[in-house]
Amino acid sequence: MENFDWTSFTKKIAIKAKLSDIYNAWTKASELEKWFLEKVSFFDANQELISKDQNVSEGYAYEWLWYLYDDKMKGKIISANGKDHLQFTFEGECLVDVILSKTNDYTIVELRHHNIPTDDYSKQYIRLGCSNGWHFYLTNLKSVCEGGLDLRNKDGNLNPMINN
Repeated sequence: MENFDWTSFTKKIAIKAKLSDIYNAWTKASELEKWFLEKVSFFDANQELISKDQNVSEGYAYEWLWYLYDDKMKGKIISANGKDHLQFTFEGECLVDVILSKTNDYTIVELRHHNIPTDDYSKQYIRLGCSNGWHFYLTNLKSVCEGGLDLRNKDGNLNPMINN
């Protein structure tokens, strides 16, 4: 594993949806809750909670909560251009870039998770764990956008599975 890049990875998926709809899916709390998170809160630069139907802007902060997990993730929006690019912190000081582009009837979502530390914990839980997580959630985004089916496990009686 000498040449394995522990510091970053990229995932891409084609979704048959309008680019603006996919951008909103990443930048509005109400939309993120449809495919990614149980509860999303965004705060403006004054630490005021923004409407769930408002797009985020650069400098906003977030608190995210997943189904079946009690730990809130906190981070900040580094950039959001209102069209086709979003960057936010994730798992501490890691960065996630979401870049959108059009190809025929598809919006291509390219997610790059980078700035990952190289200690053993980060290698296992961020580099490998988040790679698996993003794989599932990007697939769920496609499922929700193209057919409306949310694939997430929301049943607390079931042990953690690949869909949570």
